Amino acid sequence: MSHPPYLRALPDGVFLSVKVQPRASRNQIGGLHGDELKVAVTAPPVDSAANQAVVEFLAETLGLPRRSVTLVRGQTSRHKVFCLDGITAEQVASKLTS
Repeated sequence: MSHPPYLRALPDGVFLSVKVQPRASRNQIGGLHGDELKVAVTAPPVDSAANQAVVEFLAETLGLPRRSVTLVRGQTSRHKVFCLDGITAEQVASKLTS
């Protein structure tokens, strides 16, 4: 089964590429943006508030503990890569599209 372009399977998890839209009206998954998944969060892009909001939102949406969602690239950029531990690419894809 092929994965969406924003997912990369790892032996024990998944890399998820996202484009973050801070200061949105509500937290939501926005769909495909190039090879990234667009994620809107209400938090402002100040003092890692938006990063933290994305981590919490992804953990909640995917049913993962917060410690399983790690920002691995893009600390100060809107283009970020998160590592999701203990979940498969298929599980992520089905939870994000449902």
